[in-house]
Amino acid sequence: MAKEFHRADRVADAMRRELAQLIQHEVRDPRVGMVNVNDVEVSRDLTVAKVYVTLVGEDDPSKIEISMAALNKAAGFLRSQLAKEIQIRTIPRLHFRYDETSVRGQHLSALIDKAVKADQKHVDIDEDRGGDEGRQEGSQEESND
Repeated sequence: MAKEFHRADRVADAMRRELAQLIQHEVRDPRVGMVNVNDVEVSRDLTVAKVYVTLVGEDDPSKIEISMAALNKAAGFLRSQLAKEIQIRTIPRLHFRYDETSVRGQHLSALIDKAVKADQKHVDIDEDRGGDEGRQEGSQEESND
């Protein structure tokens, strides 16, 4: 059983690399746009592959939905092209999914940056008021010990 699992991982990795190239160079549908293939999860029996993608510079949910529909429509073509590149008996059926993890990560990163700036602003205000005098005296006492 473990060998099958490792094979699914190897197939998923090969599919991710090939799909990134195929979508960029072979898919001519203007609805697709710039696509990053983030991950591919292949079922243990190698019959189904979930392909997680993000669209570069696209935040509009309706355009994302249109692009995902176009990718899923091109799944048969992409599967046939994968069959030419990857030497396995059957290529898994492709199901494209929009990967929201990177969008969430960017949102969290922006929130963290905002919080850091707000903290820095409060530190600057405290320094202007002389609020850090107690900290300086405490640090001098520690160095004298």
